[in-house]
Amino acid sequence: MIKSAVFDIGGTLMEYKGMPCVWVDYYENGFLHVCEKLLPQLTEKNIADGMEILRGYNPSIKFREADYSYERIFGEIVRKWGVDIPPEKIAYCFFEAFPLKAYTYPETVPVLQKLRDRGIKIATLTDVATGMPDELHKSYFPELMPFFDLYVSSTSCRYRKPNIKGLCDIAVYFGIKPDEMIFIGDERKDVLVANDFGCTSVYIDRYNNNRDFGQKFTVKDLNGFYDIVTKL
Repeated sequence: MIKSAVFDIGGTLMEYKGMPCVWVDYYENGFLHVCEKLLPQLTEKNIADGMEILRGYNPSIKFREADYSYERIFGEIVRKWGVDIPPEKIAYCFFEAFPLKAYTYPETVPVLQKLRDRGIKIATLTDVATGMPDELHKSYFPELMPFFDLYVSSTSCRYRKPNIKGLCDIAVYFGIKPDEMIFIGDERKDVLVANDFGCTSVYIDRYNNNRDFGQKFTVKDLNGFYDIVTKL
């Protein structure tokens, strides 16, 4: 019997319209925005240094499972620049330049409500964009936050998928076993982390990619996911 449904967020519950999967192309715009709004004294070299540091932490460029806080990442950038300004201020200003238009899928809230009505604990396991503060990340989907009994991100558990640390934390928090959990996501790493942990893996294929990552189930939307949960 399933006691907890765990969700990836981006591409599963919602998406950022018009944004690519890899955000590296927006790094320069982010630092130019910081220059315009906060630090007009920044030079081209300063911006290039900031981009190099941020790229060094981006797992799509240099693969890693360990995750690092925005304080560490932007703190390193601030020290490199030799300026006296809180890393948090730089981070929030940097991401202001990103054209993030959040779109929650139409079936998301109804499905979350139905799961809650059945007494199923709802959790998230999501990888946050490199350098993005967790609170900023959560601000893009405020209508979803009340449905989460537990929000876990790569920032809070310090590891990115497919590392199982986040799912372990969720299981401990709810006092349940892996076979009492089900995890859904839209990427290969989502299937891998679920399979490695030992819970039921579901791949959500909204755009008919027809990929086989070794998932137990494939669904087109969250309504299909709900049907699976009710049968397990």
